[in-house]
Amino acid sequence: MKQRITFLVKDPDSFTPEKLEVKDESLAMSAVEAVKEHRFTISLDELPAGLRRTLKQWNVLHIKWVSPNPYTTVPPFTSRATPGLHVFFSSHKNETQSHLCSLLHSTFGKELKCSRASPAEEVATPLFYAEEAERADAENQYFSYLPSLDGFVANIQEKICPQSSKTCRQDLQTLLKASYFDIDYSSTSTSIVLTAFFDSPPGGWTEDILKPSGVHTIEVGVLTHEPNPDPEDIAFGGFLTMLGRDTAPKATRFQTPTLHYPLSSSLSYTTSFQHPTGLHPTLQLSFASAKDLSPPDASCRLHTHLTLPSYLFIDQYQFSDSLFLSSHRLRALANISGATDLEAPDWVIPQWGSSALFEIAHPGPDSPIPAGPWNVSIPMHLRYLPAQVASHARVPVAWPVVFWACDAEQDGRGNPFDRRNLGYEGAFGDGVRFMHVPPAQGAELVEWIDVPVLDIRATGWVETGTIGVVVAAFLGLCWVLFAGGRKTKGDEKKKQ
Repeated sequence: MKQRITFLVKDPDSFTPEKLEVKDESLAMSAVEAVKEHRFTISLDELPAGLRRTLKQWNVLHIKWVSPNPYTTVPPFTSRATPGLHVFFSSHKNETQSHLCSLLHSTFGKELKCSRASPAEEVATPLFYAEEAERADAENQYFSYLPSLDGFVANIQEKICPQSSKTCRQDLQTLLKASYFDIDYSSTSTSIVLTAFFDSPPGGWTEDILKPSGVHTIEVGVLTHEPNPDPEDIAFGGFLTMLGRDTAPKATRFQTPTLHYPLSSSLSYTTSFQHPTGLHPTLQLSFASAKDLSPPDASCRLHTHLTLPSYLFIDQYQFSDSLFLSSHRLRALANISGATDLEAPDWVIPQWGSSALFEIAHPGPDSPIPAGPWNVSIPMHLRYLPAQVASHARVPVAWPVVFWACDAEQDGRGNPFDRRNLGYEGAFGDGVRFMHVPPAQGAELVEWIDVPVLDIRATGWVETGTIGVVVAAFLGLCWVLFAGGRKTKGDEKKKQ
């Protein structure tokens, strides 16, 4: 097993080498204000036999979880995805049924909407790709809002940690503080990669990274983001050390193109639903000032990617009207995939939901810039939910991501820190870089909608009344057939 721990200092001016201390058996740091990425590369031979058998049914499997709690990013960790659990996969062609739901329920919790009776391809939805885009290895997508990794940590602790090992359980417990967590597997690789990203804790990082035992190694880097004249490159400088081989830290500097870039402006966005929501809620994206919506480059186009649960859907036919689009400050519905049936209630939808990519309108260079915020609205529809012991059901809707898609001259896919397979890259051709608009700080990245449902407590009279009406109708029919029939025959005899 190999480990790579990377600290990206937020404020280079506040960092000094004195905050690091290299010892014989560890690397100690004190109050380092930085984001942290911890990556594990585990050989398949090191995994339990049962887990190896489970992985063999997949050609590729990318599991990505994102926290609903806001977090800051530092280049190159600037990519964004909708909060929740994402699974991107493709199974082997000879597999008649991949047990996706069994894997998710046993790993992350049984509350996920996923029918064990359905094949993975029926539960999931196809990923969309541009015709000119290079196809990624994953073909299908699954998503569910999952607020925390509590179930995952508890299940993994039970399966891999010995009862007497407190260290194993404590190490896994740290995942509960992660901002995002990825698991990446490919049948062409001999290993599985686990990556956890952490925002800087209050007061910075103060910890000892211990030298591993045996042949395992830990590569530790404490880096800062440095200015670079090439707009498509990002540059780093700092210190690297390899615990387990050579404890002497070495100064380093390197630069690389990247697929995901931060914005240099202060632009951010918030998400909300217009009230009252009813059964036809309207999602609203708000940018604090329209003047901040100037594209970073003339080739850039503003987009938002929505990942919607099955109980919420978009009527794609509405967005074929240019006047309708402009009234909501949208330019186009670029792509949509998944459960888009306009009439079906939620309990008959086998898929997890749908994903949609919109291009957002923004003030042009020659058009007047309106004062105040720039609001973009997206009309949606709610499906009927199953009856409950309540008059309303409270359901979550995770915030979408917002980004500029810009032309790029360099291929940024070779960056060792880039996060790939986020569900929307394939909708664009090759030679595109993404400049992400961060969500506004301070708010949880999920909205809640109160959906009216049939209250079981108030439906007792419906059952009784229905039975009464059926009985009355049956008795009335019997009277017509028998009593009414005899009366008619008597009348005929009298006439005769």
